[in-house]
Amino acid sequence: MAYTLPELGYAYDALEPYIDARTMEIHLTKHHAAYVTNVNAAIAGKPELEEKCPGELIADLKAVPDDIRGVVRNHGGGHVNHSLFWKMIAPGGAKAPSGEFAAAIDAAFGSFDAMKEAFGKAAAGRFGSGWAWLCSTEGKLSVCSTANQDNPIMGPDFGGFAGDCRPLLGLDVWEHAYYLNYQNRRPDYIAAFWQVVNWDVVTARFTGAGCCGEK
Repeated sequence: MAYTLPELGYAYDALEPYIDARTMEIHLTKHHAAYVTNVNAAIAGKPELEEKCPGELIADLKAVPDDIRGVVRNHGGGHVNHSLFWKMIAPGGAKAPSGEFAAAIDAAFGSFDAMKEAFGKAAAGRFGSGWAWLCSTEGKLSVCSTANQDNPIMGPDFGGFAGDCRPLLGLDVWEHAYYLNYQNRRPDYIAAFWQVVNWDVVTARFTGAGCCGEK
């Protein structure tokens, strides 16, 4: 079964002034749509791959034939990453972590602000295109970044990380995610990101909610 472009679930301008409507529209309907089209083309006619949800597909890239592995890594990864991203920045929800999740952040980083600082450094320090992530590995939180459309669940052989690493929060730092509004000012975009995070969604990922496309 072919993968499909998800519905955004909110208006393109719902995150303004932090992320502008035109960027949201282009990001979803052009960039994300291209990832869906290309990964579908790569796995077409291969039922052993088509039957997997997107998260399962990119989490086991060794099972993907060599001749399409790069396309699946890049475009399948782009599909998974963006499908998560739209939910993580959905309007509404809590404005900060609470309860067990807040306690886990404090235990790992010392404070919520310290976590944000570490995450911001990972996002700003990613050379070229990629993502910054807050992850949980067997219940322990950490911050990391990946290149291009790699995802932590891909494992260490493919830009990800060892163990049962679950991405909780991700920030797209490809220029297409912010250039119309922020141009070369990536630090300003990173600062604005904290104004649109939906912490209910992120907390749900920490407590284990989600579909296989999100692992």
